[in-house]
Amino acid sequence: MFFNIKHLKNYFIYPFFFILLGCQLQEPSKSHGILFLENRANKLEVLNNNKNDVIKVVGRPHATSVSNEDQWIYIERVITRGAYHKLGRNILKTNNVLVLTFNKYGILTKKDFLNKEDIQKLSFSKEITENNLTKKSFVQSFLSSIRAKMYGNR
Repeated sequence: MFFNIKHLKNYFIYPFFFILLGCQLQEPSKSHGILFLENRANKLEVLNNNKNDVIKVVGRPHATSVSNEDQWIYIERVITRGAYHKLGRNILKTNNVLVLTFNKYGILTKKDFLNKEDIQKLSFSKEITENNLTKKSFVQSFLSSIRAKMYGNR
């Protein structure tokens, strides 16, 4: 006989064991920025910490404000895989932003922590800025249309 009856249970147990090995107990996630930003932000105290303390606790800022060099911005973003009913699409799990403002002496004066719900409540301007520098003059647009017609007939 090809197989023995007492070895038959091994034919069922080993494949089941290898299937379970492929399962993950932790959910797969991709992180960007500083992990556990909220915990680190709680360690900072307004009017008690300076720029050096912030660098020790949180690290260097991801960005600074365009108009104010004393405003630092930190970002934390965690994306995970969706469940089976989401067809495995990426889902935004955490999206935190920490904005720190310092005075001219480097002392922390304002601390704003925004989570995913707070960011969704922000409103943005609907206005569109036109760029007058890249607009072509009438002569340039006329000559480029003639060039396109000349080379289009080839």
